[in-house]
Amino acid sequence: MKKIIASNLFLRFKKKSSVKLQLEIDKQVKNICNNPKIGELKKGDLKSVRVYKFTFGKQLLLFSYEIKNNTLFLYSIGSHENFYKKLKQHLQ
Repeated sequence: MKKIIASNLFLRFKKKSSVKLQLEIDKQVKNICNNPKIGELKKGDLKSVRVYKFTFGKQLLLFSYEIKNNTLFLYSIGSHENFYKKLKQHLQ
């Protein structure tokens, strides 16, 4: 990846998180940079977006991103509750 662009939604979640979770998020971003197709490609309204799932402690977190022209766009991160609804609103 040449460039990584994070949305305000993503940055806001990361800033409010604990230091340990922030480090885990950075680690997952590196995983995605090394293997961009690691996330599941979505269908319908979110057809170009990929969602990568990982656990932190006992909580499942979802990470949405998209790759365009060698640029990684980080859209949102959070728990499953209302995740796709918020993502659709953010992308419109």
